[in-house]
Formats: sequence, C-alpha cells, structure tokens
Amino acid sequence: MKIGVCISLTEEQAISREKLVEGPKMVERLGFDGLWFFDTIGRARALPDPLIGVSVAASVTERITLGTCIYQVPLRNPVELAHRMMTVNLLAGDRLLWGVGAGSTQDDFSAVGEDYEGRFKKLRAALPTMRQLWAGDTVDGTNLQPWPEVRKGPKILIGSWAGSIWIPRAAKEFDGWIASGHYTNIDTMKEGLERFRGEGVGTAVAANIRVDLTKPTTDLAGMQGFTLECDADEAKRRLDMVRDAGFDHIVLVVNEASEENLTAIRALAE
Repeated sequence: MKIGVCISLTEEQAISREKLVEGPKMVERLGFDGLWFFDTIGRARALPDPLIGVSVAASVTERITLGTCIYQVPLRNPVELAHRMMTVNLLAGDRLLWGVGAGSTQDDFSAVGEDYEGRFKKLRAALPTMRQLWAGDTVDGTNLQPWPEVRKGPKILIGSWAGSIWIPRAAKEFDGWIASGHYTNIDTMKEGLERFRGEGVGTAVAANIRVDLTKPTTDLAGMQGFTLECDADEAKRRLDMVRDAGFDHIVLVVNEASEENLTAIRALAE
C-alpha cells in the first residue's frame, strides 16, 4: 500500500509560498509515495487551488503520485475544466490520480452560485463530455485541439461514500474508487472495497484519514470516522488494517507539516 499525505489541510491557518513549493519536495525526500490536495471554496479556511497545487508539485518532484480527493466537478464548467486539465495532465503525466466527485457541502455550491441538488446530474454529464474533448472530438461546436500527450485524459477515480451506484461505475467505467475515512468506519470502508473489487479492477484509495500521534488513543468503536489520531503503536495497527483490507493507497491528513512530524508519520509504515 502506498502512503500519501495531505499537508495543506493542517491546523495552521496560513498557506505560505514555501509550504506550497518546498513542501512537495520534502514529502518526496522523506519517502512518501504521494501528495494529495483537497477542494473547498468559501469554507472556514482557504486551501490552495488543487489543480494549481498539483501543477506546482509536478514541477518540483519526480517520483510521487499527485492526486485530488475530491475535486468537485459540478462547481465548474466542463469545457473550461477539460481545458485546464489538459495542462495539469501534461505536467503531472501518469503520476496524476484525479479523484473527482459530486461534492457534499452546500457552502461550496452557494459560494459559486451552483445548484447543490443537481450536482450528481451535472457530474454524470460532465465526465463523458470531458473525455470526448480530450480525445479530440468536437462537442457542441467546441474542439480543444488536445496535444498528443494528453489525448487519453487523466486517470479518473470516483469518490463515493460507499454508494450503490457510483462504486460499480468507478470499477467498470473509470480508473478507481476513493473512500473517505472522515465520517466512515473501517467496516464500511471494507464493505465498499469488496463491492468495488467484485465489479472490476482499478485503484482503491482510502482518503481523508487524519493522523495526529500526539493525541490520546481512543477506541475505534466509539468514533464516528476512522483516524490515526492516537499513539504510534496504535497508528501502526490501524495502518495495517487499511493495508490488510486491500487498499492500494492511503491518504493521511497531517495535523502539522513539519519535517519532524512527517518523519514520525512516515516511520509508521516501516
């Protein structure tokens, strides 16, 4: 199982240029397998634009996977988004895992004047439209003239809360499935993974799993979500639970992005 981190969603409110540019270099140097970015607009704290974050990271690293979990496609115009993704894909290449979804927070949609209730319909329509545009097809009179390197489009992973409709689609039509540990226990994540594996092949990601090795250990049975907010020994045990379940990637949301803390987190997998 590959170990990835999100370093932008920390307890620190400010995002500095150093964190955005030097942070990816440190993540790669410390031996992590991936760096992931979240997508929010107009919530309590400002996060870097995930596509710019991926682009910057792609330019300063060579090895690590670069992903989004989850990019809210219905917040954007699909033609304009397809055009932007061509550049992101050109920079990140096969290292890019574009995790997408319909979104789950009303505030993001209110901020840009989009219809929250119609988000799933818009997602269903946008994904094939973008794939057609990347392939060089003309859609409603528009042809983006994609460069040869990006004509296949990025790898698309579907983020879903163990949904009955989107997990089969993630396995059959796309490149993978992303589960979230934020409000989901490990048993629900396992059940979703079993259904995903039963429908086809693809990459399975356990994302949005918070890690804080300074917090006291509490019983998982009493927790709303699945976290590694506990001592190091228990965190290793929980990391093994995700690995043993069969996930290909895990995305840990760190509480503090110092080199000392990241080194301790990376040691959990050794």
